[in-house]
Order: sequence, then C-alpha cells, then structure tokens
Amino acid sequence: MLNLIKDHIKSSFFSILGLSFSESDYAPLDLSDTKTSELKIDLSAEFALQAYLKDYLKNKNAKAAYGGYLEKRSLYDRSSYFGVNSHSHKRNVHLGIDVWVEAGTPVFTPLPGKIHSQKDNLNFGDYGPTIILEHHIKDLKFYSLYGHLSRESLQLHQVGEGVTIEEPLAFLGSNEVNGNYAPHLHFQIIMDIDDYYGDYPGVSSQVDLDFYRKNCPDPNIFLNFKA
Repeated sequence: MLNLIKDHIKSSFFSILGLSFSESDYAPLDLSDTKTSELKIDLSAEFALQAYLKDYLKNKNAKAAYGGYLEKRSLYDRSSYFGVNSHSHKRNVHLGIDVWVEAGTPVFTPLPGKIHSQKDNLNFGDYGPTIILEHHIKDLKFYSLYGHLSRESLQLHQVGEGVTIEEPLAFLGSNEVNGNYAPHLHFQIIMDIDDYYGDYPGVSSQVDLDFYRKNCPDPNIFLNFKA
C-alpha cells in the first residue's frame, strides 16, 4: 500500500504551514524522554516546553520545529488520559509528526481530499479541535489527521466537503483549546480508521505498537523533511 502511495505523490518538500515557510525555516526537534530528561525540561509545568521552544527556534534561526514520529515521550505522563497508571498499556509512543509553531498559523494538507469528520476532543492532553480528511489513490482509501487546531477551524468546512492543497485547511489553536500544549500541529496518516469519527489514537503503548506502526505509517512520506 505504501508503494502505491509513493508512486503517486511528489518527492519534493511540502510546507504544511504554507508557502511563507521555506524548507530552511523548519528545524528538527527531539522531544524523546531521553532528550527531555537530559535537558531537564519539566514537562509537567504548563509553559516549560513553550519557553524551551522559543529559545530553541531562536538558536536554530528557524520559524518552526518538527519531529516526533515513533518517539517515546514523557510528555504524556502529566495526563491520566494516556494510561500513566497502567505500566503495560501506558501510551507514550507518538504516531504522527508534530510541527511546533505559533498559534494562528495556517495549516495546509499535502494532498487533496474531503472532510471525513471533525470534532473538539476535550480531554486534558487530547487533540482539542481535530479534522480528519479522507483521500483516494486509485482503489486505495486512507486518511490524514490534523490535531490541536483552533475552534474556529471547525467552522471552516462541512463533512464531505472537498479540500485542496492551495487553500488553508485550518489554523493552529492556543494552549487554552489545544489540549493544554504549546501550540503545534499533530499530523498523522491512518490507513484503516475503523469507526473513529473526528478522533484516532495519536499515541501508542509498546504493547500495541506493532499494529499502530503499520496502520499509521511515517507521515513524512508526504512532507519530505530531510532529517
């Protein structure tokens, strides 16, 4: 299935934040539990990551940071939503790419599709406002998820409406609405969405990782970040 997708998409870089961001405006970011422990970032403090990101982007001379696919993180330990009290099913492996940038920044889809579903996921540490798109390549149907959006983004489109790569799909939300995170986009590919609507797990436990790794392949196949 992935080979079919690769054969029908561009191999050039796609700026998911629009043409005002060049490839050099993005810097790779490691938020693994090993790295954040080394840097002594207290991720339980509400604005600690936001302050770190501001300094990180300044030092990298960048406008946005990206990364996180299959990254094991301690970031989720602050919320019971991720099963922190269950060792075997603790969800801490990230299944998408995060793009960290200021709230209000427009978000674009790297491939045309239609609105499958949208929802405001209100759990602490959840996505907040979320849009899921449905895509078709020949006989293959799959989905892309955009999480941590502004609430206004859920008013921009209707379910079933077609979207293109040229117009903004949504805008990023602030920490007050996005699950209480520093502003960022969670971008994820889903091959089989089952009966989920406006939501899909974005973080996996180690126990379930084999399934989710296959069902949620690396979304960088659409963005083409070099690192």
